[in-house]
Amino acid sequence: MPVLPHKVLMETKMGLFKKKKDKMTFDEIIAKEDGSVLPYEKSDEEPDINIEEVLEAPAKPAKKKPLTESEKNEKFTCTGCQAEIPLIEMRRNLYVCPQCGKHHKVSARRRMRYLVDPGTFRRIKNSIPFVNPLDYPDYEEKIAGLKEKTGLEEGVLSGVAEIEGYKAVVAVMGSEFLMGSMGIAVGEMITRTFEVADKMKLPVIIFAASGGARMQEGILSLMQMAKTSAAVERFSSHGGLYISILTHPTTGGVSASFATLADITLAEPGALIGFAGPRVIEQTIGQKLPEGFQRAEYLEKHGYVDEIVGRNDMRSELAHILRLHEKRRK
Repeated sequence: MPVLPHKVLMETKMGLFKKKKDKMTFDEIIAKEDGSVLPYEKSDEEPDINIEEVLEAPAKPAKKKPLTESEKNEKFTCTGCQAEIPLIEMRRNLYVCPQCGKHHKVSARRRMRYLVDPGTFRRIKNSIPFVNPLDYPDYEEKIAGLKEKTGLEEGVLSGVAEIEGYKAVVAVMGSEFLMGSMGIAVGEMITRTFEVADKMKLPVIIFAASGGARMQEGILSLMQMAKTSAAVERFSSHGGLYISILTHPTTGGVSASFATLADITLAEPGALIGFAGPRVIEQTIGQKLPEGFQRAEYLEKHGYVDEIVGRNDMRSELAHILRLHEKRRK
């Protein structure tokens, strides 16, 4: 089969992603030997959600604060080429090095600001109370400190917004919040993202960035893998479009669940994507891994990622996919 230009490939996928594939159903996969199934019910009914209760009022565009003299003179050292670049220039370039193109980490709030149309974002409320199931020392204090420092309620920011006029439910994981680790609250917020999208008949876009399951919550954090995967399955069975963007790093339980179950999978250049880290794998198998193993470029070459999209092009690329989706629905 000839290799198609990525735009044609995306249009092809948009026409095919709803078709039923020859694979086991979700119920068949989780069926027990005695013929019973785990407590998950597929339903054609819409999620029982009151949209106005779970969504906040549209956020007003934030006013830019004037830079202080120290901020104007502050330098950012690129870890890719070691160049000293003015911080103000890095911010304008969305933390992509203008000299070598290395994509540095960006906060969830900053990513959401540059991605969505100003004044259209309505945050999905986080009504999940804090829990410390293992009585992990200083866990509550750490979460409280991160909330104050990052401005996030938890490790993911999600809401309904528009991208170049096309509406979608967007979730952005924040690596600045305990490495975007997935615990009970993050699992619930990702699940609610799909439920809100299902109720509103909108596509889902998720920017994954995570070190995996949150160790402070033990087995309950691992259970979020099944919960979020079930949410994706139900959304998909209702004909919803799900776009996943894998950013650096996407690892552990997040890469092994909802982040890699999308209809269309994009990735940022150089992103580390995998379950266990390369050093752990090398120590386990006693072999040297191929160069670039688990990087976005390697995974695109082997068919795991549909396309690598630079951060400066991501907004227009997502708008293009949403435009195709809108045309198909009509």
